[in-house]
Amino acid sequence: MSSETNGAAQAQATSQADDLLGAGRTAAVIIASTSAARGEAADTTGPILVDWLRTRGYETPEAIVVRDGEPVGQALRALLIDTPEDERPRIIVTSGGTGLAPDDRTPEFTAEILERQSPGLIYAMWRKGLETTTSAVMSRGVAGVTGRSFVINFPGSKGGVKDGITVIDELLEHIQTSVEDTTDHGPRD
Repeated sequence: MSSETNGAAQAQATSQADDLLGAGRTAAVIIASTSAARGEAADTTGPILVDWLRTRGYETPEAIVVRDGEPVGQALRALLIDTPEDERPRIIVTSGGTGLAPDDRTPEFTAEILERQSPGLIYAMWRKGLETTTSAVMSRGVAGVTGRSFVINFPGSKGGVKDGITVIDELLEHIQTSVEDTTDHGPRD
């Protein structure tokens, strides 16, 4: 391949990357799993979520894997309070810690940080999950906004994560433009 052809291909790839929803934005994934944090089990949901966000154009580092409970709160505060506002991820997805076990506290730590919640998104994930398992409604996740960052709690199972992606992916552009206040609401009838 000539250098001109190679240069044109790189320019086209760069142009296509710039057209992606997440272009120029960062995202983060937090996995709440005590067994994965201890190295006793593999993180099976983090790679799925990181790949999804990267495919949408977000600069996304590898998942942050922490124990259930307070470490989730510490990770969220590090990203949304300790990080300067202009450097905070635009999208933060957690997976795990949304069940009924005593140390499943991801929703509580998330709710403490959110300025506004969006419960309909969680409801839509429950509906999608109910298509395959009744246990989907046991997930206590929350979703919402703080500053210009959108945060959502996915269940800790691969199926729950895939259902969550199915629901949120088609809403992600509207979520992002709303949070960034770049939508043109126009006249309302």
